Amino acid sequence: MLHVKNLYKSYRSGSKSYSVLKGIDLTVASGEFVAVMGPSGSGKSTLLNCISCYIPFDEGTITLGSQELKGLDEDTLAKVRNEKLGFVFQDFMLLDGLTVRENILVPRIIQGHVGKDAEALADQMLSLFGIDAIADKYPADISGGERQRTAVARSLINQPLLILADEPTGNLDSKSSHTVIESFESARTELGATVFMVTHDSFAASFCDRVILLKDGCIWKNLEKKEENGAFHDRLLSEMKAMRRE
Repeated sequence: MLHVKNLYKSYRSGSKSYSVLKGIDLTVASGEFVAVMGPSGSGKSTLLNCISCYIPFDEGTITLGSQELKGLDEDTLAKVRNEKLGFVFQDFMLLDGLTVRENILVPRIIQGHVGKDAEALADQMLSLFGIDAIADKYPADISGGERQRTAVARSLINQPLLILADEPTGNLDSKSSHTVIESFESARTELGATVFMVTHDSFAASFCDRVILLKDGCIWKNLEKKEENGAFHDRLLSEMKAMRRE
């Protein structure tokens, strides 16, 4: 469903060029929950920004569904981001002047299509993510975990092909983090969502089907979960230590 092939990205500073991504190849299947982990500077955020086409890449291809993203004009890219991608950010990015329910509907408001189907889907997600009791509250009046669950619901309102999550538990305590990860699991189980998550949080990553470990702009290892969450978490920590030693 998402195919990244031979992806290269570098940055220039003065006369020098710095390679950040060095031939990344990866695939995310429909319905998968995949995490990307690695030390600071390994290229995680750059990879996410290339997939969303917020920054250009040097070489390679990124295909979402059947659509190749490289070379699209800005209007087409904006349409792809609104209709085929959902975004969840570390800082929630909710609009303070809108209620929880209105925030969830923002992508449909942008499209100009807030019909009965959107209203019904918003109600479904409010219930699914356990935030129906706060539907009429504003972001300043709810907890960080509730804000992030609202952001997850918003990312799904257009029923996108792929959700891109950038450190979604980074500003949350452990209990709220657990609740947000459960929201992603519910989105996959109940709505068929596909999630691609960049994270430093090994606990959050242990809930994923697969974890891609990045080091120095290359895929160091691709870990498939074959055990319970706790055992997978221990294996993740062990692999991260081995990657740092190497």
